[in-house]
Amino acid sequence: MKALKLIGKIFALLILVVVLYALYIILTYHRIEDNVALDIHAPSASSGSSSLVQMDTSYRIVSYNIGFGAYSPDFTFFMDGGKSSVAESRDSVISLVSGAAQTANALDVDFAIFEEVDLDSTRSHHVNQIDLITEFFSDYYYQYAINYDSAFLMVPPWEPHGKSLSSIALYSRFPITSAVRRSFPIASDFNKFLDLDRCYSVSRIPVDDGNELCIYSVHMSAYGNDASVREGQMKMLMKDMEAERASGNYIVCGGDFNHNMNPSAEEDDSTPSWAHPFPREYLPDGFVNVMDLLSEEVQESMPKSSRNTDIPYDPETSCQVTLDGFVISDNISCKEFQVLDTGFSYSDHNPVIMTFALKPTAP
Repeated sequence: MKALKLIGKIFALLILVVVLYALYIILTYHRIEDNVALDIHAPSASSGSSSLVQMDTSYRIVSYNIGFGAYSPDFTFFMDGGKSSVAESRDSVISLVSGAAQTANALDVDFAIFEEVDLDSTRSHHVNQIDLITEFFSDYYYQYAINYDSAFLMVPPWEPHGKSLSSIALYSRFPITSAVRRSFPIASDFNKFLDLDRCYSVSRIPVDDGNELCIYSVHMSAYGNDASVREGQMKMLMKDMEAERASGNYIVCGGDFNHNMNPSAEEDDSTPSWAHPFPREYLPDGFVNVMDLLSEEVQESMPKSSRNTDIPYDPETSCQVTLDGFVISDNISCKEFQVLDTGFSYSDHNPVIMTFALKPTAP
């Protein structure tokens, strides 16, 4: 009888712990409000450009999802069917983030978008990755928008993902006059506790014709979303960009769309939620996915920008998809688009780079 009573007390205690933890998750859940103005960080007075973006001048932009500094080539992620949830060590996080930032900096870009940049997260051993990246982009203006602010998540049980604070960041050689964070719609069921606090940011950069270059930095939902979430996010983004174009501004939207950007992409019942074909039917008149400007031969021969992390990276057997890219307005010309094959050395993504120019407005 004593043994049964002890077992009963232990079971009751476990139930209490589970209930208290569930209450903690529910009561601490919150979403960041929409239309939050972002702080603009300027370089020192002795560095950084004060000039305006010019017409008919080539500029380069990179988008790079750095995977919160966890994804070495042998890292596998539990939500993809792999094992791990937390980066190997603090030193490995610093090494991977620094390697990714150095790779992007070596491209000599005018603008850089980074996704999954942790500020203070269990999963990345509390390394401030904005500080690391800024060391390589010290003469750039920058802003960052929070897109993951979670309670301590006890998943998976063998290696809890923990508490996360993460962001999307934009670096610019040219002054950013203002930036705003827009909250994407996300799942309303239990998945909202696991999904990121998805958002995009809009950064305004003056152009010499009096209009603005609006750079949209995007990271769309991946796990646990359904068609209504994907549709809601896409419609919101496209409506916003369409309004900016109507006002005479120049639009470059880049990031991790968590959609297969290749125009020949098809789907079936086995398609992961993060690899549905990009829905071109939502593109407003005057906008294009830059992948559509490439020949079929170039599309097929180009390296892919993302790998599935169910297994360690294997160039022969790993599932690879291009999830990253750019959407531009018709007053922007794309001169080149490429995916840099890094062998996924620093992340589960490769950087994507576009060379573009602004077209003069007709009188």
